[in-house]
Amino acid sequence: MRRSAARAGAVTYSGADAAASAPETDIELPGPEATPAPAPAPAPASAPVRQQESLRTEFPFQLPRGYVDESGTVHRDGVMRLSTARDELVPLRDVRVQENPAYLSVVLLGRVITRLGTLPMVHDGIVENMFASDLAFLQDFYRQINAEGHTRAAVRCPHCSEPFEVELGGSRLGES
Repeated sequence: MRRSAARAGAVTYSGADAAASAPETDIELPGPEATPAPAPAPAPASAPVRQQESLRTEFPFQLPRGYVDESGTVHRDGVMRLSTARDELVPLRDVRVQENPAYLSVVLLGRVITRLGTLPMVHDGIVENMFASDLAFLQDFYRQINAEGHTRAAVRCPHCSEPFEVELGGSRLGES
């Protein structure tokens, strides 16, 4: 049974239980088949059409050297997602981070890397066993996607003062 207030003080019953649940009165309530469905209101002609904006939250990368697992397989291709506030706060409670603040990036990267090669799961233990060049690459990549959202910077030519953009992340993934 659904009730909706039609006007102050009045209660309208609708649905299959309307006759059974309606208060005893001399008024006959129409059944659901007698009530026409209201037509949807047309959109105003002057209203601009809003395109739904999409937010890119995952970014593919390729490690310069690659993570070598215990069986000797090299994993280079991965995906990193945007960081949340929780991702940056939770590692601060980690004892390893409290004892050594440099460990923060290892724990943080372990949280935001969602895929690395064919590994079933990526965690801080994987990140701490990466080569230093791969760790530096991932730290830089994290900053790029979470701070600016892109890897380009606007600069001005020192000779002619013409503005142009440069790619900060290098021409290929893994270069800086």
